[in-house]
Amino acid sequence: MDVAELLADGYARIAQSVAKALDGVGEALTWQPDPDANTIAWLIWHLTRVQDDHVSEVAGVDQEWTAGGWAARMALPLADAETGYGHSAEQMRAVRAAPELLAGYHQAVSERTIAWVGSLAAADLDRIVDTRWDPPVTLGVRLVSVLNDDMQHVGQAAYLRGLAERR
Repeated sequence: MDVAELLADGYARIAQSVAKALDGVGEALTWQPDPDANTIAWLIWHLTRVQDDHVSEVAGVDQEWTAGGWAARMALPLADAETGYGHSAEQMRAVRAAPELLAGYHQAVSERTIAWVGSLAAADLDRIVDTRWDPPVTLGVRLVSVLNDDMQHVGQAAYLRGLAERR
């Protein structure tokens, strides 16, 4: 397995987990175990926004959120540039979208991510993509960081769904 196949596999696993978390989700989509807890809707939207934002930047392409029309379709009361980072509980609760929209947006982002990482060679991963950190962030570190963040959030969504369905 080469580096492109490894990354593509990791991102495909996120997509499979997102699809499972959203399949037939019902009212659990916006349920909160307490007033400050994230919802499944927000978690899936956020992890997809982060992947879209970060991978689009390093790939040098426009985000699916705006270029693909997902921001307009979801019509959330948030600025188009928002990814959910630093959201208040009120902003988090404003993320209300049908599971089909969340799934469609994630699928579009995932397909583009998987196609792009599938084109990478091992040497590409050493490219510096962010000099705001010490040491500067390489493409490899950024892609693994996004993968890790997304896996944590989809796991949280799955756990939250289990809690909601058992109440």
